[in-house]
Amino acid sequence: MRLVRSLSLRGWALLGAVGLCIAIPGTVSTLGTSAQASSTLEERKLPMKFSWIACQPNCRGWVSAVGIITVDSPKDFDEFARGRQLNGATIVLDSSGGSVNDAITLGRRFRGLGALTTVGTSIVSQTPQGERASVVPDAYCESMCVFLLLSGQTRFVPQAAHIRVHQIWMGDRADDARAASYNAQDLMIVERDIGRLAKYTFDMGGAGDLLSLALSVPPWEELHELSPAELRLTNLVTTDAVADVLPRQDSGVPVAEAKSEAKSRDRFVSSAMDGEAQSQTAKATKTAEVLAPTGGAAAPTQPAQ
Repeated sequence: MRLVRSLSLRGWALLGAVGLCIAIPGTVSTLGTSAQASSTLEERKLPMKFSWIACQPNCRGWVSAVGIITVDSPKDFDEFARGRQLNGATIVLDSSGGSVNDAITLGRRFRGLGALTTVGTSIVSQTPQGERASVVPDAYCESMCVFLLLSGQTRFVPQAAHIRVHQIWMGDRADDARAASYNAQDLMIVERDIGRLAKYTFDMGGAGDLLSLALSVPPWEELHELSPAELRLTNLVTTDAVADVLPRQDSGVPVAEAKSEAKSRDRFVSSAMDGEAQSQTAKATKTAEVLAPTGGAAAPTQPAQ
């Protein structure tokens, strides 16, 4: 069964303990600089931070959103957006997920602005010609970050990016999910959040296949990385041209150079992944979420009985 919308009532009940989780970020080597790689990893362990990356005078710039989605993220974004003209702006994501309900709230903020979304690590480096802004494509968008990606009116995923999905779980019982105890209140919270997530997915134009793939991976298994075909199947990708979300600068202005991406991907810079490290985050008490390892493949979805 591919579409969650076709699940029976009992099927929803059986899926009551599942959804999307927080995952572990990989260490990104930005422009071959270990200090920048370490900085990037540290930012991914922290609550989501919003920064404006300027590339004037010939480029509008974009919003960098790095870190874990917490209960404060919607408020932090509202404060960041105050006094800025962000309608139609591009948001570049590098996140291992976070709180289900707060990600939904934040995603609706993005859609309300008509934002464009992509995945990458934003870099500003000094060159003889001055500052150069670029986006490294070897970045991670995992768990609830995937649903922030879905909020964009136009959505581009570079080939080197890692888009990973997983189930949600009670955050305070994620370390040993199978051995933990659960009560009716716990199941109610997770089922409620799955319902909210399903509505949000369809409101954003996502396919039921996204929920189906995510709901098939329990918290004791590794995250499933979406293939290019699955990115299309789930409707996470709406364009193959980076220029649709990050227009090129006028000639004469320094622009980051692509090394291995398609010709249109001119603002993305190749990078190497140094390794992986676990991130520890505060666990929410009023939403279902989890801390889990990355990688792996999704188990086949079973039909509801």
